[in-house]
Parts: sequence; C-alpha cells; structure tokens
Amino acid sequence: MKQEFSLVAELREDQGKGASRRLRREGKVPAILYGGGRPPRTLAFDHNKVLQQLDHEAFYSSILTITVGDKSQPAILKDVQRHPARRQILHMDMQRVREDEKIRMHVPLHFVGEQVAPGVKQGGGAVFRLRTEVEVSCLPKDLPEYFEVDISNLGLDEMLYLSDIKVPEGVELMELTHGEEHDDAIVSIHVHKAAPLEEEEVAEAEAAVEGAEAQPAKPAEGGETPDES
Repeated sequence: MKQEFSLVAELREDQGKGASRRLRREGKVPAILYGGGRPPRTLAFDHNKVLQQLDHEAFYSSILTITVGDKSQPAILKDVQRHPARRQILHMDMQRVREDEKIRMHVPLHFVGEQVAPGVKQGGGAVFRLRTEVEVSCLPKDLPEYFEVDISNLGLDEMLYLSDIKVPEGVELMELTHGEEHDDAIVSIHVHKAAPLEEEEVAEAEAAVEGAEAQPAKPAEGGETPDES
C-alpha cells in the first residue's frame, strides 16, 4: 500500500538570510512553494516533523499534502538543503502539482533476487548497482513510489538496462525518450578483480626495495656495526 505523507506549514512574511536564521533557531525549516500557475509562497515547517518524514525513502517520490491553515494542496519535494555537519535541514523547495499536468520526479530502484541470481550463487560474482534511481514523467496519479527490478535470473557478466524496467502505463523514463542510445545499464554481476599495477608503480616499488637493501646496516648501540654471522 502506498504511503501518504502530510506536513503542516505556516505562512511567513519575513524573507532573507536573517529571517531564515531566526526560523532555524526556533526549530523551524524555511521553505518555498511554487508552481501550479500561482505565485510562490514562503512557508515554515516544524523541523523535527520534517526530519521524521525525510527518514522515509518514499517521501522523496510521493505526492505530499501540504496544509496551511484550513487549506490543503498537493505538492512534491524538489530540493532539500542540509547542514554539512549537523543533522539539520536548512531549506526545502516544493512544487505544487495539478491533476492534469505531468510532473518529473526521480524514483528509486529496488533490486530483488540478488541471493539467487546465477551470477552470484553459481558464478561467485557480486552485484554492481549502476543506478539507484531514474527520472520519470507522468501525471501525479500515476507516480510510482519505486520500481522493483528482479535480477534473480541474471548471470555472470550480464546486465539489465533501463528498458528492462517494468514501467506502468502512463509513466515514461525520461532518458529513453531521447533515443535507444540512452538505454544505459542499471545493474550488472561481475567477479571482483584486483586492479593491476601500472608499470611505473611496479618500477617504483622495485626501486624502493632495492634502495632499502642497499642501505648499510645501522650501528648497534655503542657505535659499532654488528658483525654478520
């Protein structure tokens, strides 16, 4: 069952860096809501409640319900600015959505069947996830929470591509709309191989060993060089 997410916001009139800093000190997240043929509005959300919602992967690819006063409207999260060192949200960008207008969103990929894939179970390979999400275009009602990609039949040195994703009706993968040459690989199974040393690296290593061997023995305590046996 698809998860539903809602956030309660308050309108804010003050703008600028100073106003945003004051909101953060009060435990709030400054945000902007735009699109839908209406003027942008500046909002503020409760920081702790935002953090709780952001812990859910589906929050980033879902239609959210934003409530301001006695009115609610659907929106999608377009950008999140985070503090580089602390677990703090600095700002959010949200876009209004309309039922009759397509939206573009990034949807996560969930890979299943890894343990039973022949390339892993018999071939001893490892799964390489080349993509973790894809961009889609669709109406809000058709937005998938994620795409499930079954790799249970994938053999050693085999790949799956964007075109192998099972996409529901009404949903387009943006890259595939630009032609077959954009049908990139999304997952593969290969054996881990140690990277070979370059010739220069080998020569440097050998020179270091030879140099160490050529060093005279250090005098023993008392200033004399110990006799070789």
